[in-house]
Amino acid sequence: MKTLSDFNFENKKAIIRVDFNVPLDENLNVTDATRIEAAKPTIDAILAQGGSVILMSHLGRPKGVEEKHSLKHILKTASDILGVPVQFAADCIGSVAKDAAKKLQAGEVLLLENLRFHSEEEAGDVAFAKELASLGDIYVNDAFGTAHRAHASTTIIAQFFPTEKCFGLLMAKEIESLNKVLKNSEKPVTAVLGGSKVSSKITVIENILDKVDHMIIGGGMTFTFVKALGGKIGDSICEDDKQELALEILRLAKEKGVQIHIPVDVVAANAFANDAETQIVDVKEIPDGWQGLDAGPKSLENFKKVIMESKTILWNGPLGVFEMENFANGTIALGNFIAESTSNGAFSLVGGGDSVAAVKQFGLEDKVSYVSTGGGAMLEMLEGKILPGIAAILD
Repeated sequence: MKTLSDFNFENKKAIIRVDFNVPLDENLNVTDATRIEAAKPTIDAILAQGGSVILMSHLGRPKGVEEKHSLKHILKTASDILGVPVQFAADCIGSVAKDAAKKLQAGEVLLLENLRFHSEEEAGDVAFAKELASLGDIYVNDAFGTAHRAHASTTIIAQFFPTEKCFGLLMAKEIESLNKVLKNSEKPVTAVLGGSKVSSKITVIENILDKVDHMIIGGGMTFTFVKALGGKIGDSICEDDKQELALEILRLAKEKGVQIHIPVDVVAANAFANDAETQIVDVKEIPDGWQGLDAGPKSLENFKKVIMESKTILWNGPLGVFEMENFANGTIALGNFIAESTSNGAFSLVGGGDSVAAVKQFGLEDKVSYVSTGGGAMLEMLEGKILPGIAAILD
C-alpha cells in the first residue's frame, strides 16, 4: 500500500483528491470543518517537504454551475485551518486551472473549483480525468468519503499516474482501522449495529458474521427480529418483509458460533415525539398504540457486559431515536461503555452518519480509537467490497 512516505515531494506538485464537501449555512459559512481538518496532516506533510499542493473536491450536488456550491465559500476556513493562504482557481480544468497550477510555488496551496460543476466528474470521463492529471506530478487520494464512487477524480485519474500515486494519511488510517476490525482483530470482536432498517445492513451482517464473536442489534431493526420471533411490538417500526431474513440471520449466527444480543426491554412511547408519555416494557410485550424508541435499562446492562469484555468494537448505528433528548439515553450509555472499554485497551471504530453524529454530539470523539469519515464507503468495505478509489491506487 503506497503512502506519502514512499515519495519525496520536494519541488513536486501533489494533486490531492480531498473531501471538502462540508455543510454551509444560509450565509454560505462553513458550519462543520471536520473534513478540512482531517485533510490537514497530509497537506502539512507535503508542504513540509517543499512540495506544493493542488486540492480538488466536490461540494454538494450541483446541477451544472451553481454559485451556492462554489468552493470559494470555504477558502477562508481552509486558509485558517491550513495556516497558509489558499489560492483559488475558478475552474478545475482548462486554461484557468492550468495557469494557476503552473504558477504554484513550493509551499503553496491551490484549491480548484467544484469538480461536479462538470458532469464528466461523476460520469468517470477519461478525457476530463486526463485534464485534471495534467496539473500535478503525483496523485494522492485522501478522500475516503468518496472512495466508493468510480468518479474521474477518485478513480479514473489514477491511470495517468502509473507509479506516482499513493494514499494520503487520512485514507491510509481509514483502511488500516477497518482492516483492524475485518482482518487483524484481537478477539473477542463485537459489532454493534443500530439504525432503523435491517435491509440497509443485511450485506454488512452477512459479511461480518465470520469475523465477530458478538453482535449487538439495536435501534429500529430490533423490532423486525422481535416480531419474527413471535413478540408483540405494538406500533414499533418493522420491516414485515424482512422477518424471514431476520430468522435466517439468527440461524446463521448460531451456526457460526456468534452470539446475537437483542434488547430485552425498551423505553416505549405513546407517540413519536419527545414529550410523549413513556414506560419501560419487555421488548416482546409492547402494548398496542405504543412504540419502542430506545433501549431499556436491562438491555443496557447486558450490552455493557459484552462491551467491557471485548477487545475490538465496531459501532455503526444508534440504539434509539437519539435526536430526541428523552430517547438518547441508550445511545449515550453505549458510547460511554465503548469509551470505557477503549480506555481499558480495546480498539473501537465508529462509523456511519448517525453514530458519528452521536459521538460528536455527546463529546465522545476523543474517547474512541477511530471515527471514520466515510459513511457509505465504510459500509461498502464492511460489506466486503473493494472500493474503486482504493483499487485504483493499489492497481
